[in-house]
Amino acid sequence: MRFISILTALSLMATPLHAACGASFPAFLAGLKDEAIAKGHAPATVEAFFASARQDPKVLRADRAQGVFQRPFVDFSRRLISQNRIDRGRQNAQRYDVVFDRIEREFGVSRGVLLAFWAFETDYGSFQGDFNTLNALVTLSHDCRRPALFRPQIFAALELYENGDFDPARTSGAWAGEIGMVQMLPRDILENGVDGDGDGHVYLKTSAPDALMSGGKMLQHLGWRAGEPWLEEVRMPEGFDWSLTGLNEVRSAQDWATLGVVPRAGTFARPDLPASIIIPQGHRGPAFIAYPNFNVYFEWNQSFTYVLTAAYFATRLEGAPVYDAGTPEPGLSGDKMKALQQRLRARGHDVGNIDGILGAGTRAAVRAEQARLGLPVDAWPTPALLNRL
Repeated sequence: MRFISILTALSLMATPLHAACGASFPAFLAGLKDEAIAKGHAPATVEAFFASARQDPKVLRADRAQGVFQRPFVDFSRRLISQNRIDRGRQNAQRYDVVFDRIEREFGVSRGVLLAFWAFETDYGSFQGDFNTLNALVTLSHDCRRPALFRPQIFAALELYENGDFDPARTSGAWAGEIGMVQMLPRDILENGVDGDGDGHVYLKTSAPDALMSGGKMLQHLGWRAGEPWLEEVRMPEGFDWSLTGLNEVRSAQDWATLGVVPRAGTFARPDLPASIIIPQGHRGPAFIAYPNFNVYFEWNQSFTYVLTAAYFATRLEGAPVYDAGTPEPGLSGDKMKALQQRLRARGHDVGNIDGILGAGTRAAVRAEQARLGLPVDAWPTPALLNRL
């Protein structure tokens, strides 16, 4: 999911009440039409655009059922990364070699990065989602959970419709409104869409050059630093101070080397760059060093597990070996993770929603309690920690 700007939030605060989320759907839809006309769109165009708009209960069910992100990194990555996906990725790298060369030249994004997104988002375009995009956007905007994220996408889709690049009755994609081979929201398409094949349109569903070029431009727009690495696997020394791990602790790769951190590849790609050490399943599991480009992934998707898996898969597609999974301590899932969050909240920690997901707030609280209890401060919640609490 994307972040929204302060200006977008302020514009939503000024939205007429009859157009707000939570109203009856006909009143909500009428408010959207009024707002579109107020933005300068022709009334006839607005009526045609919204003529087929409907609520879709399947969208809401999908929004509330994202259990896959509760899986730990090793399980999640092994589930998403297969030899078939690696082979097809390398085949597509050769098939679209000219396109990837252009992306690397113009946007500075390495081909493995886009290939990994292409693989995970739509299995290289083979399944792009069958939710009607307009219905998904109006449903999520009306739902009141995240209207500030989805409402602007409706008007972006309207602009695409006026450009001939969106069919409100037929354009389909993911349940959250993303479209095409690399799954971009309408506003992202407006701002970063690239006609990669030169046919005068940006068709992310049917044109791989359009989709890949657009994805590359969007990553550049989000802050991707040209030609720099994003992730490398490392080996950790005995006796390391695990409280130094995590994205909030930043040192140069050379400084990490001074502390005994060794890149599995033998040498750091960029010893001069700032970086953080990531241990997604604690001090006994796999370890990585993350460079500034790694943080850009969170602008594409805010799930830590997804981001790390996508970043790692990108390195695999460019020749990195399978990571050393180590022997992680058993973690918590489901009800036990929720029980941990409840106990952390009772101790005054802000863990966000009690949802069973190991998010940033829960990780920070786990670190604090591990430090208090004299345990390795690695942000990995275990049954032992739950029992101690």
